[in-house]
Amino acid sequence: MNCLIRSIRSDEWPEAKALRLTALQDPVARLAFLETYEEALARPDSYWQERAARAAHDATGAQQIIAQGPDGDWVGTLTVLVEEPGTTDWAGFPVERRQGHIVGVYVLPEYRGIGLTEVLFDDALEWAWHAGVERVRLIVHEDNTRAQRFYGKVGFKPSGRVVPLEKAPGESEFEFVLER
Repeated sequence: MNCLIRSIRSDEWPEAKALRLTALQDPVARLAFLETYEEALARPDSYWQERAARAAHDATGAQQIIAQGPDGDWVGTLTVLVEEPGTTDWAGFPVERRQGHIVGVYVLPEYRGIGLTEVLFDDALEWAWHAGVERVRLIVHEDNTRAQRFYGKVGFKPSGRVVPLEKAPGESEFEFVLER
């Protein structure tokens, strides 16, 4: 595979922005992400700088992990957010325990199917467990069966929670969890 897996540095916001914009142009982006390419493109650089700083290698509330290909280009990413008990999540559900939430999973098409996503998940889970979370969760669109199969393959199980999508009435997402 020959990829380096690591957390981002806060000064790497241009690379984080570029990979996110690439991800949002993927044919299944509508099923995988809650924002559009146009929304992300319109955000000022300060947004991307703050986003990178909140998830950089020395951050404690989130971690963005990337895969660098042999040429140094970023070829995959995901982010783990720490959700604290007593708060509510992005969908308005109460957070009942300290948990990790994996978001923004993306691997360039030419790097799919070689085990890279598994390695990214291994690193993300290691970071999350070290951060003291009790479980890790993720949310996946009801029609994104490829992602659902992958999440099951790496140990996640459906929790039974269904999240209706405000931006797409009639559509929903499913929560998958991995207990420690």
